[in-house]
Amino acid sequence: MRSHLLNDTTAEQYRRSVTDGVERVAAKLATTDRPFTGISVDALSPRIDEIDLDRPLHDTGAVLDELEEVYLRDAIYFHHPRYLAHLNCPVVIPAVLGEAVLSAVNSSLDTWDQSAGGTLIERKLIDWTTERIGLGPAADGVFTSGGTQSNLQALLLAREEAKSDSFADLRIFASEVSHFSVKKSAKLLGLGPDAVVSIPVDHDKRMQTVALARELGRCKEAGLVPMAVVATAGTTDFGSIDPLPEIAELCEQFGTWMHVDAAYGCGLLASLKHRDRINGIERADSVTVDYHKSFFQPVSSSAVLVRDAATLRHATYHAEYLNPRRMVEERIPNQVDKSLQTTRRFDALKLWMTLRTMGADGIGQLFDEVCDLAREGWKLIAADPRFDVVVEPSLSTLVFRYIPAAVTDPAEIDRANLYARKALFASGDAIVAGTKVGGRHYLKFTLLNPETQASDIAAVLDLIAGHAEQYLGESLDRAS
Repeated sequence: MRSHLLNDTTAEQYRRSVTDGVERVAAKLATTDRPFTGISVDALSPRIDEIDLDRPLHDTGAVLDELEEVYLRDAIYFHHPRYLAHLNCPVVIPAVLGEAVLSAVNSSLDTWDQSAGGTLIERKLIDWTTERIGLGPAADGVFTSGGTQSNLQALLLAREEAKSDSFADLRIFASEVSHFSVKKSAKLLGLGPDAVVSIPVDHDKRMQTVALARELGRCKEAGLVPMAVVATAGTTDFGSIDPLPEIAELCEQFGTWMHVDAAYGCGLLASLKHRDRINGIERADSVTVDYHKSFFQPVSSSAVLVRDAATLRHATYHAEYLNPRRMVEERIPNQVDKSLQTTRRFDALKLWMTLRTMGADGIGQLFDEVCDLAREGWKLIAADPRFDVVVEPSLSTLVFRYIPAAVTDPAEIDRANLYARKALFASGDAIVAGTKVGGRHYLKFTLLNPETQASDIAAVLDLIAGHAEQYLGESLDRAS
């Protein structure tokens, strides 16, 4: 079995195996004509269930043949221009190359003696990002697994900086359309069930700062501690961006930690046209960025960034076998001193390869394209009498629903939209997401593929309308 270990004696086997895998994926990408085959859980599960993992195939070619049947053939392909559902981006080739390199070398970014140059590359990228944000010379941060972990760590730091004697007195303020990880983090951090105060949003789904000021005042009057305000720069459902300068003013007034969840909107840091949409982010105490959303990086690639590097001490623990205190005195850089994770992939390499190949402007141009496409898509939907669109896009998300001319029952319209989304997914012709607005079911385009065109949006709208009309026709037939 030693022949499968990657080392100096198996380098040629490694080259052949990886090349075979790359060629198969490349062939699949070149011939994929829709984002999904439409296969059902019931159809695919038996094929995987019948595989006996205790009886290996002993040949990577045979394993790849099997993988074609159980995964590659029916995978969801985000690179297809009619994948319009979630915050999944097509990835850039330099980042995929970085993924191949980091997986083979397998550095662990927790300590210097497991990564060496990897440590310095990650730190350089953190500095680059904090400079783009404008957090100042004392800023720092660390790569994470994703926005949920980044938000959790930011709120951990905020909790510790609040210096409260009772977790039950701590309050977090976030808009009613903020990411669910805010409430999840509060629970994981041991805060009370009422810890997260939901702030209403305006017509554009942005946090109402008047309401925020009112709730912060009530918090103080009640003798509670306003631990943090979470402002969102790109909500998951709407792509809306909270009024960051006004929120920063209130945080300063009330002595409250300001966290900006820019997991989605961080692409604006590289934008050539729309950077001003996140003005005010430079006043944050902490920021979440997901490079694997709007920087076109493979999952996972995220970071949590802080204005004051000293606050990262709240995540620091010293273990004699790993990062003893003497290493701090010897100025040995160990990233585990800043991270919630110990063993950690060298995900920073993907962004490094991307910046060194394409440059920040190249990333920004791609993100600007999808933001501009969303504006064009909004005009299409707003002008189409078959649909109701919720808000003009701030980033690249469109939330809308089919409204039939002859049906007025909101519940029946809900069912028609749910059916249309399900039928579209089953067809494999396109994939769209869904959400609720005001208790009603809506559909959602999340546009992160520069290859998607307005003609794709128009075609998918026609498909949605066709499926909804089919449902309503069958519904009328059943009723009669």
